[in-house]
Amino acid sequence: MVGGLVLSQAQTHQAATPRTAAPAPAPAQALEKRPRDQAQPCGTVAAAAAVSVSAPSLDEVRKVHARHIKLGLDRCPRYARPLLAACAVSGWPGGMELAASIFESLVEPEAFDYNTLMRGHVSGGGGDRDPAAALRLYIDGLEAGVSPDSYTFPFVLKACAQLAALQEGRQLQAHIVKLGFQHDEHVQNSLISFYGKCGAPAMARLAFDRVEAEERTTVSWSALLAAYTKAGLWGECLASFGSMMLDGWRPDESSMVSALSACAHLGSFDAGRSVHCALLRNTARLNTIMLTSLLDMYAKCGSIEKAAAAFDAMDDKSAWAYSAMLSGLALHGDGRKALQVFDAMVREGHAPDAAAYVGVLNACSRAGLLEDGLRCFDRMRLEHKVAPNALHYGCMVDLMARAGRLDDARALIGTMPTGPTDTAWRSLLNACRIHGDLDLAWHALQELRRLGAANAGDYVIVADMHARAKNWTAAAALRTEAVDSGLAQSLGFSAVEVRGELHRFVSQDMAHPRTRDIYEMLHQMEWQLRFDGYKPDTSEVALDAGEEEKGRVVAAHSQKLAMAFGLLSTPEGAPVRVVTNLRMSKECHAYSALISEIFGRDIVIRDRNRLHRFRNGRCCYLKMTKAC
Repeated sequence: MVGGLVLSQAQTHQAATPRTAAPAPAPAQALEKRPRDQAQPCGTVAAAAAVSVSAPSLDEVRKVHARHIKLGLDRCPRYARPLLAACAVSGWPGGMELAASIFESLVEPEAFDYNTLMRGHVSGGGGDRDPAAALRLYIDGLEAGVSPDSYTFPFVLKACAQLAALQEGRQLQAHIVKLGFQHDEHVQNSLISFYGKCGAPAMARLAFDRVEAEERTTVSWSALLAAYTKAGLWGECLASFGSMMLDGWRPDESSMVSALSACAHLGSFDAGRSVHCALLRNTARLNTIMLTSLLDMYAKCGSIEKAAAAFDAMDDKSAWAYSAMLSGLALHGDGRKALQVFDAMVREGHAPDAAAYVGVLNACSRAGLLEDGLRCFDRMRLEHKVAPNALHYGCMVDLMARAGRLDDARALIGTMPTGPTDTAWRSLLNACRIHGDLDLAWHALQELRRLGAANAGDYVIVADMHARAKNWTAAAALRTEAVDSGLAQSLGFSAVEVRGELHRFVSQDMAHPRTRDIYEMLHQMEWQLRFDGYKPDTSEVALDAGEEEKGRVVAAHSQKLAMAFGLLSTPEGAPVRVVTNLRMSKECHAYSALISEIFGRDIVIRDRNRLHRFRNGRCCYLKMTKAC
């Protein structure tokens, strides 16, 4: 323990040791022994040392530093501090080495000097980011008897966040309270941000709740929203954003981007549209980051038209914006449009990166554009020199397998430079389900087992394939093995948005306050469908039971319950938007199409793989893809 702070690995202070041939400062003892004419007071040679420190380059700073050494001013804070700050925050390559040298030359560095050097270590100018050095510097300051000030802790907490040093950060919080800085605005916000970046949203919330209501700022709320976003707690993020607005705070760009991200993941179109309105009220002009967040939100909430409008509104489209648009088009299964956007990206002079190629390959896969996908894969490797990663190979395996080329997909997995991955084998497994190749599906499951990456969903796919083949013993054995291995399958659910609130349902759900109304609506829907000749498709129900029992199972599917509540609770003619973590079955696909025709509603459903939009009895994206 040093100064009350325990490092994971005790290390000596190395940050102040120069690593280049910068002029070495004389030790403090030598300064004390200099003749009076060589160790003049700082003010007596001010005219001789009047050299600008707002230098345009590191070389200029070196020249100024050398002159200070010659005049005996290198240890005078008045002249050393501007140079120290210039090197630490400029971002020049090698700047931190000179900053460390200047810091080392100071006889008695103060908190300001420690803060400046720590700031340089955590900001990472010139690629010199070294948060561990910042943390060691804090301990050195405590050992030297230098008291931290309110500017010290934001830098040290940032270093802990970059190191994911949760334990050290909690010890720092004790220092903060001990020294009386717990009510400082910047320290409070840094503490919330630190816990969020370390993946501890509960601690971030606790730190936020400890801030008095009158001491909270927009930055405090933004740090809390960012903590929830990083942890994937989208519901909590959106609820906190609502509380922020109700408390009268004007949201900044960061908080609104976090809220839009939450809306995108939840599929909450109405809430996302409200955030969009808040953006327009509080921002004179939407920048590329805001427009890209809007694009992503609208695409994931089922409105590719509004996503395209946000994309077209950008004056200067970034590579990130193009990647977001490509991913949105892939989600909607519009491979042709994705290829057009990709070509426009190249024409505009943007070099497609790995993320852009994941988007366009995904779009080709979901639209069944085999030849176009193969050409894009070749362009990635040969023209743009982007090394394919596991995601790219997963897209290619999925593309080939969906096209029925299962053997080619399996061969491609064997040629992966990084070795076969669980993503690739899982893509092949899903394709085997589509094409009914039980032997290859079993092989893919075995490979996933070998990699230690098999999950409950993988077992269920193969078990269901056995069940459809009437091999009930093998199906039961696989499900039992999954349970015995401790692989719990996540609960399947479907959620529908009504007046900005998401209502979640599971299969055979009886817990909703309006359960009776929902099942009455479901009965009406079923009756009208049967009147038009509808008969439930129970071919995908993996149960050893009669048709009547299977019919009861599919009748109260979570997706149908969500649709029933949506039809019951939204205005006539309004779209019904459903988000589910399940794969859309053939039966639910046909059912949704018929409901859209009978009730004259758009039914928008986002399943775990892609988005479906039903209008007038057909899936609008069916024409774009071979496998909806």
